[in-house]
Amino acid sequence: MGSLRPLTAWTRRCTLRWRTRHGRATAIRYLDLLAVAVQAKGYKCVKLYQADDLPTRSPVLWVFAFSPADHVRVAITARAITGGDWAYHRAGRGRHGYLAPCGDTKYAADQVDGLLKHRMYPATW
Repeated sequence: MGSLRPLTAWTRRCTLRWRTRHGRATAIRYLDLLAVAVQAKGYKCVKLYQADDLPTRSPVLWVFAFSPADHVRVAITARAITGGDWAYHRAGRGRHGYLAPCGDTKYAADQVDGLLKHRMYPATW
């Protein structure tokens, strides 16, 4: 039989999931701060966490960039990370989509700006 994972890694992963699910108010507060920062850069935001119809869904912030010909978008969530902190992640990538810590909203807005510019103008990168 193969080796088993240490109990601490499993416990840590479950604790982070629990903090992310039950820290909805914290995630919404951080996403609101990010929405203000990216709107200052000229992007449009759709907050998919204000409806009380879906209280069990993870809060998601959609950020849109529009051009005359097309538009691009990125979905952002706030997740609990080790050390008691929170971080912004790309929604479709889960924990692998780490963008920035929630304590540095300006840096997170710059990361989102870079993602959207890369998607809008892929030939310039």
